[in-house]
Parts: sequence; structure tokens; C-alpha cells
Amino acid sequence: MSRKREEKEYQKSFPYRFSRWLKGEEDPFIGRLEMKPQVPRESPERHFDPSDYEDIKRRSRDHAHNKRWQGYGKLYQVSSVFICTALIALLVYAVSYLPPVGETGNPANNEVPERYITKGLEETGAVNIVTGMILNYRAFDTFGESTVLFVATGCVMLILMTGKSRGKRGTAEEGTGNGMAERTSITDTGDSMSEKISAEASGKRGILAEGSRSRRTEAGIQISVGTVGIETGNRVSMGIETGNQISKEIETGEPKTEETVGTDPILQVIAKLVCPAVFLFGIYVILNGHLSPGGGFSGGAIIGAGLILYTNAYGFEKTERFFTKKTYTGISVSALSFYCLAKSYSFFTGANHMENMIPNGTPGAIISSGLILPLNICVGLVVSCTIYAFYALFRKGGL
Repeated sequence: MSRKREEKEYQKSFPYRFSRWLKGEEDPFIGRLEMKPQVPRESPERHFDPSDYEDIKRRSRDHAHNKRWQGYGKLYQVSSVFICTALIALLVYAVSYLPPVGETGNPANNEVPERYITKGLEETGAVNIVTGMILNYRAFDTFGESTVLFVATGCVMLILMTGKSRGKRGTAEEGTGNGMAERTSITDTGDSMSEKISAEASGKRGILAEGSRSRRTEAGIQISVGTVGIETGNRVSMGIETGNQISKEIETGEPKTEETVGTDPILQVIAKLVCPAVFLFGIYVILNGHLSPGGGFSGGAIIGAGLILYTNAYGFEKTERFFTKKTYTGISVSALSFYCLAKSYSFFTGANHMENMIPNGTPGAIISSGLILPLNICVGLVVSCTIYAFYALFRKGGL
């Protein structure tokens, strides 16, 4: 039978203290925990002025008087020479242990190349043994190589898109901030000049001189605005139009007027004669890859070079009429998907010892060698699109 507690004993119990804490009559931590007095916070340090940031930027880029940078440069040169020398010595040492070329007992002379040479024409239907090997016996490796090209282009595209979005975000923040770094476009220069022209609206001839100054555009091109002599409003308006044109070229990724892609008449005449021949030769190399030296990789490289030549001659605007980002994605995905499905059929029938329903045809005919011809076309499409895509990505930052 339970006994009734005394009042003093009950006041020492946990239920009593817990009930008082719930009612707010007692704080169990007062007097039982070590409390440190709060130290008043010091006032925050003064922010740097825009001139301070400019001074820091100038000093950080003054490599001629930066001893730490000079030390890093010397260390970089010494380590580069040491690493390259060690790598060359290691490779030469490894090459010295390679077997002599042409000996019958070499590890490369085994039953695998013998099978390619003796049974390749019968099993693949391709006169070109190399094409029959990479698109029949080792078709899975070739599919991986083609996929790597597409994935590499996609990764570069993502990296450039991320960098471009960060640049836009940083520019917007700088525009709304305290102006730590002055970033102006050439259009702003044109606007300031138009204001000065309005001051001369009376039609009087005069000379407007402006001290030399240098500004940096968002594209990283430094434009020096020197002394501007204005005799008439027409001349100045022509200068503004030129500035706006340069600004437009910078935004679109094109260089200046003299170096603008698609304005060289000599290159355009040459490209008009050469590009059709280059495209036809690339198609010939792809379609005859199973009959003669060539194939999808070499033919695709030729077509990609033709696309680059056409772009340099006529500009990105004309190329984008038939080759855009959607075109690249559609061609690459379709070619890789067909390749995957076609070789999956071959792998399935071969692994299960089933008869392949696709005939090899007559060796030496253009329509022969089973799936090798369409696979060559797929590889050529992927390679040509990838070569041009890399050029466009690094040339203007996108397709």
C-alpha cells in the first residue's frame, strides 16, 4: 500500500518541479547553469570603395612586380619540364620492351586477327576488313565511341550554358550594386555621343573633343574612345551606327567588321566551289566504307570540315537555316538509337545461335555487308555533327 509523501519530500520530486516548469513558476536552469555575459558586437568593418577594388584588381594583375606570382611561374616551368622528361623516359623505357615488329611469335599474332582475315569477308560481307571488324565483330565498342562523342558535346554545351547564365547574373548584380566594376557596352557609348549631338542641334559646325578613355565590354573586348572630331551631325550618326553594329556583333559572338564571318568575298567564292565537292566526297567515303578505305569516322570528319568552311565563308546565320540545336539533337539521337537497336538485334540472334534474317549480299556491291552500310551512315552523321558542334560551341558559345 502506497504512503502519502510529506510536503518537503514532494517538493524535491521530479513531478513537482516539472509541474512548476509547465506553469511558468520556476525555471530549472536559473542558478544551475554557467551563464557567460554577452559581449557586445563590434561594429562591422568599413566596406571597400570601388576605387579600392580597382586597386586590388590592378595589383593582382601586375605580374611584373608580384614576387609570389613570379615564384609560382618558375615553379610551374620547372615542374613542367620535370614531369615531361619523366614521362618521356618512362615511355621510352616501356617501348624498349616491346617485341620486334613482324615476328610470328608476337602476342598480337593470335587466333583473333587470323579469324578477321580468313573469315571476315564470309561472315560480314565487307571487302574492307577494318570496317567489317569495327562495325561487326567490335560493333559494341564503336557504339560506345559514338556515344562518347555525343555525351562530350552535351557536357560542353552544359558547361558553356552554365557559365553564360552566371555571367548574366553577375552582370545584373553589378548593375544594381554599388558599381564596384564599371561595365558598359558600346551602345552606351553611342547613347552618350547622341546626347552630345543633341547639344549641337542648332546645326552649327563644331569640334567636340573627348579625352581618351578605355572601357571594357561584357564580351571582354577593350574599346578605346579617343579624341572624336565632329564636323557634322551626319558623320557622328554614322559613328554611332558603327558602334551599334559592333555592339550587335559582340552580342552575337561575331568579330569586328573587317573580320566578321561571312563577309570575305574571296573565301565565299572558294567555298562556293569547294564545299559541294567536300560534301560529296564525305558522302562517298561513308557509303563506300565497306568496299574501300574510309567509313563513318573519316567521312563524317570530312563533312564536318565542310560545314566549318561553309560557316566561315557565309556566317552562322546562313548555317543555322539548316543546322540548329534541334537538328543536331535529332540527328545524333536518331542515329545512336538506330545503331543501338540494329546491333541489339545482331547480339540477340548471335548469342542465341539464331539465324540472322539480314543478308550480307554480294561482296563488292554497294548494297551489301548487311547492317554495316546503315551503321556507317549513323556513325558518319554523329561524327560530322559533333565536329561542327564543337566548333560552334567554342566559336560563339552555342549552336
